[in-house]
Amino acid sequence: MSNSSEFLWYIPNDVKAGHRGDSAVENHNSLDTLTSHARALEEHGWKGALIGTGWGRPDTFTVAASLAARTTTFEPLIAIRPGYWRPANFASAAATLDHLTGGRVRINIVSGKDNLSAYGDSEGDQAHRYARTKEFMRLVRRLWTEDNVTFAGENFRVAESTVVPRIQVRGDRRHPKFYFGGASEAAERVAATEADVQLFWGEPLDGVRERIDRLKALSRELDRDLPPLEFGLRITTLVRDTTKQAWTDAEAKVAEMARSKGSGWHDHQRALAVGQQRLLDLHERGDVLDDNLYTAPGKFGGGGAGTTWLVGSAEDVARSLRKYQDLGITHFVLSDTPYLSEIKRQGDQLLPLLRG
Repeated sequence: MSNSSEFLWYIPNDVKAGHRGDSAVENHNSLDTLTSHARALEEHGWKGALIGTGWGRPDTFTVAASLAARTTTFEPLIAIRPGYWRPANFASAAATLDHLTGGRVRINIVSGKDNLSAYGDSEGDQAHRYARTKEFMRLVRRLWTEDNVTFAGENFRVAESTVVPRIQVRGDRRHPKFYFGGASEAAERVAATEADVQLFWGEPLDGVRERIDRLKALSRELDRDLPPLEFGLRITTLVRDTTKQAWTDAEAKVAEMARSKGSGWHDHQRALAVGQQRLLDLHERGDVLDDNLYTAPGKFGGGGAGTTWLVGSAEDVARSLRKYQDLGITHFVLSDTPYLSEIKRQGDQLLPLLRG
């Protein structure tokens, strides 16, 4: 796999223990525990981690800043919502953290449904939601790269706004990358014009190929004025020493999900977005698609990257990930539970195969 590919993990950032089968230990969400995950990522070859967001979770930006302060190379992929932040406030906060960490900040823009009324947001229908997201991304990028920005849009306004400290240009990195998800037509139009990286859930290869082709065509059609859109995969990777052991453990996990009716796996179930519904429907095509894409978790809740899993030995999973890379995927956000032990296992067993 190309050395240009980047490999991140996932930190759930959840007040409830046992997220997606994680070990339900005391102080699971303390700063010391989360720091142990971030430092393990540094020690076992990972670039950083996506940190989950949503009302009812600890504030994601605060967690990311705390972990960045306790690490030296860990890069937080900070999930944020345009309705939770105002563009100038966010641009300033992110620029400050980027300055303090020496350019380690990445941003995941989330436009899915949330408990909006709890923090005073009102986003209207889907068209409004994505129009606002597009405006947010465009304005934040301007605030990071221009001085004395004046902007008057449908949703946001600033006048003669200059964010300090300024984002330091580092090679071809002008500012933190915007990762973005979403499979609806409205979401894809935003990705095609405003995102730096489009993240896909764990769909079969044919579905990912189709979406990459469509997004590239949309970028041309909509006259994208940014560098070419990059692509990423957010997926569960269940890796064991042997293929047989991996499938035994995967089937046992799904049996437990069935028994508990998906308890601890429903953090993406508040409202089914287009991309989530696509994942949940995959099991109708079979429990195993491609070589080792396990869809059975979707029968019992799954949720986001927990809906489909790549299952097998390190060699099996690396082979499958290379096929996604051949389609143009260069950003990988992987995970399995227990999170800490799997950071180490997959960092030691899987990553060397992907970098070979």
